[in-house]
Amino acid sequence: MYRFKERFIGDKAFYGMVLLIAFPILVQNGITNFVSLLDNIMVGQLGTEQMSGVAIVNQLINVFNICIFGAVSGASIFSAQFYGQKNYEGVRNTFRFKLICCVCITLFWMVLFLSKGNGLIRLFLHDADLGNVAMTEGIGMEYLCVMLVGLLPYTFTQIYASTLRETGETIVPMIAGIAAVAVNLCFNYLLIFGHLGFPALGAKGAALATVLSRFLEAGMVIAWTHAHREKYLFIKGVYRHFKIPGNLTKQIIGTGFPLLINETLWSAGQAMLVQCYSLRGLNAVAALNISTTVSNLFNIVFIALGSAISIVVGQQLGAGKLEKAADTDRKMIFFSVVCCIVIGSILFLLAPAFPQIYNTSGEVRKLAVSLIRIASIFMPLYAFYHAAYFTLRTGGKTIITFLFDSCYVWVVNIPVAFVLSRFTGLGLVPIYFICQSVEIMKAVLGFLLLKKGVWIHNMVEKL
Repeated sequence: MYRFKERFIGDKAFYGMVLLIAFPILVQNGITNFVSLLDNIMVGQLGTEQMSGVAIVNQLINVFNICIFGAVSGASIFSAQFYGQKNYEGVRNTFRFKLICCVCITLFWMVLFLSKGNGLIRLFLHDADLGNVAMTEGIGMEYLCVMLVGLLPYTFTQIYASTLRETGETIVPMIAGIAAVAVNLCFNYLLIFGHLGFPALGAKGAALATVLSRFLEAGMVIAWTHAHREKYLFIKGVYRHFKIPGNLTKQIIGTGFPLLINETLWSAGQAMLVQCYSLRGLNAVAALNISTTVSNLFNIVFIALGSAISIVVGQQLGAGKLEKAADTDRKMIFFSVVCCIVIGSILFLLAPAFPQIYNTSGEVRKLAVSLIRIASIFMPLYAFYHAAYFTLRTGGKTIITFLFDSCYVWVVNIPVAFVLSRFTGLGLVPIYFICQSVEIMKAVLGFLLLKKGVWIHNMVEKL
């Protein structure tokens, strides 16, 4: 028992340190997802077609968002370790790399969405009622055109906020995030329904509110960082030039490119899974939208702890404290899984309450309850392999991360969903349950990789 406690349970100082890093991220993500839920409910009051059209576009936008996350993450591995060395020029150069890479990616996605938006939306529309399909597509395209305006400010927020977090500053991004979601919520109320003299724009109003909030968030994070350059030394002279040392560029590309490809393929894989589920009709799309939005609100704990792992363990690796990094990682993973056992149980019990808020059919509500409960059962599993992913990534093992994450989705998850949705008569709920069950093998693989310690590596020691 003592041995178990020593290996997996930390002292008060340990949990204080973890919560100091994770709590602001958790609060920011929690508020963001809570407002996302309210946003979803507001759009859901307009009807199933509006809710489905917005959900489909958000699925596509999410591929872009995670692609940016992947581009930022490659350089972030080095930022955290450079900061652990107190090498501010190294942090500055990784910031420049993020800027160049992410702006190019954003421009690519804007062109893609403008030229192929209709075709992408139609991939998710499979319903006997062609009138409903046409209406959903039109709403989705209108929503997408407005959302495109917010892609660039979103990108700059991720570049600045990620670098601030890697240097230990989690409060500023949290405050900016809270302000942004407050603006988003207020303008959702005003622009979706037309209150206080504003026009009732429906789904388009929801998109406008999101774009406004993204400009505010980017403005706050950028202005604060430059106004406090004496504290955030990496920002000094960062725009003076864009020359990045060749050896560092090669290291970031060698480490980060697999991570970028991984995140892109993973998010595209998630969209492909939804496309498979959408073969069961618009009701399936609507139920998945409700389930995903509600589940995301409860997933914030393991997401925040995963981000905390990349910061805390990354800094310890950069400082050469390899044994301490391994011990910290093991205890943080255990903490994340235990938290999600409790949170998953709460979500299971509360599942029937959430779909009742939506203005949709009884069938959609019933499907959503089942999907939420399935997600709650598997939440501890999600927590474990999410933490395993961040651990492998923090140690720079991005090729292994690529095989562990996106390859698994495309080699295992998608073929299972593809076959079940197209060649069987199973309904949405059993297909969804089976697809979540195959994640057990992924968790086993993550456990084996962590046990071998392949990730324990100082990547900036010779840079």
